[in-house]
Amino acid sequence: MATGSSNSQRSDRDLVLACQKRDPQAFEELVKRHQRTVYALLYQLAPDWSDTSDLAQEVFIRVWRSINNLRNPSSFRGWLTQIVTNLFYDELRRRPRRVPTVSMDEGIDSGEDGEGDSGTRDIPDVSLLPDEKVLNQELSEVIRDAMSKLPEQFRTAIVLREVEGLSYEEIAILTKTEMGTVKSRIARARSKLQELLQPYLQRQGSSEVSS
Repeated sequence: MATGSSNSQRSDRDLVLACQKRDPQAFEELVKRHQRTVYALLYQLAPDWSDTSDLAQEVFIRVWRSINNLRNPSSFRGWLTQIVTNLFYDELRRRPRRVPTVSMDEGIDSGEDGEGDSGTRDIPDVSLLPDEKVLNQELSEVIRDAMSKLPEQFRTAIVLREVEGLSYEEIAILTKTEMGTVKSRIARARSKLQELLQPYLQRQGSSEVSS
C-alpha cells in the first residue's frame, strides 16, 4: 500500500482508482487535496449557512460511498462539483425558506433562449474567479457580499458558470433546468452583480483619478 507521501505525488485519477479498491489513505489524500474547493463552493452557493463544515463532511461521505460508481476517474473534479451541488439542492428542499424567491428571469430584453443584449451589461468573468491573483482582498469581499444578495437559483447558476467554469448545458443538466432559463438567470445575475458592484468601482475610479 502506498504511503501518505507517495499518495501526494499521485494524480486524482490514480487516487480515485485506489479509492475504488477501498484504500483509505488514497481517500485521505483526495480529501486533503479538494477540501478547500468544497468549502469555497459551498460558501459561494450558501454564504448565509452556518454549517458549512458539516456539509463539507457530508460531501466526502457521499464521495466515499459513491466513488465506485465513477466510471471515468479522470472526471473526478466535475463529479465532485456535482455532489456538492446535489447536496446543496437537497438542503434547500429540507430547510425552511427564510427569504422569498425573487424572479429575475425577465426584463433584460432576452428571449426564451436567454440570448438577449446581456453582453453589454456583463461584468468581466475574471472578477468571479476565486484563484485570480489580481483581485485584492477588499474586492474579493465586495464580490462575495454582492453574490450573497442574489436569489439562490441565480447565485447557483452564476457560481457554476463563473467559478466552476461549467458550460450552459452542464449547468442545465446539473440543475435540471432548461438551457434558456440557465442563460437568462446568468444574464440577470451578471446584471445585478454589476449594479451592486458599481458604487465600489466608481469609488475606485475616483481614487485613481485623484491620485
